Amino acid sequence: MLDRLLGRASLKERVAELEEETHHLERQLDAEKERRADAATERQRAEAEVNRLEDRVAELQDRVERLQDEEGESTFRAEETLSRARLGAVLDRLESFETEPEGVFTAYVDAERSLPGPVREAFGDRASLVASAAPCLAVTDDAGVLSACLSVPAPPSPFTEWADAVRLERSWFEPTGEHVVALVRSDLFALGEYDGRERTAFHGFDSDLKSQHSKGGFSQGRFERLRDQQIDSHLDRCRAAIEEVSPDRLYVVGEGSVIHEFEDLATATKPVDATGEPDEALDDAVRSLWTVRLRVP
Repeated sequence: MLDRLLGRASLKERVAELEEETHHLERQLDAEKERRADAATERQRAEAEVNRLEDRVAELQDRVERLQDEEGESTFRAEETLSRARLGAVLDRLESFETEPEGVFTAYVDAERSLPGPVREAFGDRASLVASAAPCLAVTDDAGVLSACLSVPAPPSPFTEWADAVRLERSWFEPTGEHVVALVRSDLFALGEYDGRERTAFHGFDSDLKSQHSKGGFSQGRFERLRDQQIDSHLDRCRAAIEEVSPDRLYVVGEGSVIHEFEDLATATKPVDATGEPDEALDDAVRSLWTVRLRVP
């Protein structure tokens, strides 16, 4: 009664109400703190996921760039210089490959020409490797089982062909029948007549060729003119020796700077390095002539 008389009852009720409001506000504050803590946790998780995804994107971009680089720098799956026995085995295998009509593609690709459209279509993304191997005989099939590029010592005219078997002739790769090989250097000539791989006749000579300009006497220009005349005279002797034999099949090998002079007589020409005396130089040249390089695109 005294509290009511003094007015403290209403104050106590107000205090109680304020305490209740305070507890309520504290509970709200705690709930807000918990909500903010949960939000911070979720934000951290989201940031971690964003970082993980960004790392993954960077990894995939690196992988794509590596694959693009590898595609741009395609290499042959295998390369091999074929020995005599190995060459025979490879040619046997190619000749034995048969399939449905127009299932095998063969082309002789000349390095002097751009890659023919049919070759690009047949080899697809491997066509650039064929171009880098040219001049070559290029072989593939419609199932992608067969793939090969071979250098050709005695090449045919360029062609492209879909058929049921590989198109090749042994005489493109191996010495067959009677033929002549002439080694021509600016200072040496050697000619061998062959039946297959057996040499049946030989003729050779060398010519005096001024190799350097003397310090005194005539001028450098006169020296070069004299040397050119000596080379021309030597090449005339070489041509006369070849025409005397009058071969049906003639392969001219030797210095690239002079063998072009005999393209009108030759079945094929090939630059080779062959040093030494005429007899041994010819043997080296013949080995180089019939060397075949196999590349697998």
